[in-house]
Amino acid sequence: MIQVCLNGGRGPGDSAAVPMSPAAMAEEAARAVAAGARDVHVHPKTPCGGDTLSPRVLAETLTAIRAAVDVPVGVTTGAWAEPDPVRRVERVRSWTVLPDHASVNWHEPGAEELAATLLERGVGVEAGLWSGTDGPARFLRSPLAPRVLRILAEVTDPDPVTAEATAQSLLAELGPASGRLAERASAPGHRTEQGSAPGRAPVLLHGEDAGAWPVLRLARRLGLATRIGLEDTLFLPDGRPAGSNAELVTAAVAGAARSL
Repeated sequence: MIQVCLNGGRGPGDSAAVPMSPAAMAEEAARAVAAGARDVHVHPKTPCGGDTLSPRVLAETLTAIRAAVDVPVGVTTGAWAEPDPVRRVERVRSWTVLPDHASVNWHEPGAEELAATLLERGVGVEAGLWSGTDGPARFLRSPLAPRVLRILAEVTDPDPVTAEATAQSLLAELGPASGRLAERASAPGHRTEQGSAPGRAPVLLHGEDAGAWPVLRLARRLGLATRIGLEDTLFLPDGRPAGSNAELVTAAVAGAARSL
């Protein structure tokens, strides 16, 4: 499964291709799904371009995207969108239109309370576990771990040379089963059947910036879900600037086909 991450914290200053309005996000989502994406992750934006958990903006964004695609749509709950953990939970409780899922970064303050609130409201939780943080350790101790929709394993190492090794370390940190999965996948031609570690939620593995494509290639070799989009990288595998999310998804699908 390839998820498209439409915009993230980026804006027009990063690339004119980054969608900012609900209509632009919907158009980008439709093109990306037509290219092969099977899930959408989006950051709703204020008129000034900032990420927001506003119920009004969230409703407008989700309604627009759902009118354009028939796949699950998820949103961020990152602390940068609402720094106060108590206020963040209040925002989620005030949502009038619910996403299919929402990412919760487990290293951020208030992650447990936020995830519990989302689950109470019937929203799937993507457990955001970032490399280089205590998020994985906190998640593995959490009573909510068995209830998440998936593990969103995010490799924050932007170095194309070391990102794959960082990803392997992150998978190993998630537990012995994930570690064995990564070791087996290093063998030529190996592919897992389910894309999840035994006894754990499915893993979606992805990188960012110059590390995005090496980590995506690793995820495909492992048989794990992955994601690509203008949130994670502004460039195609050959280094050319991406003109749209659909171009990135097309490149990811083509690369997966060549690896079969």
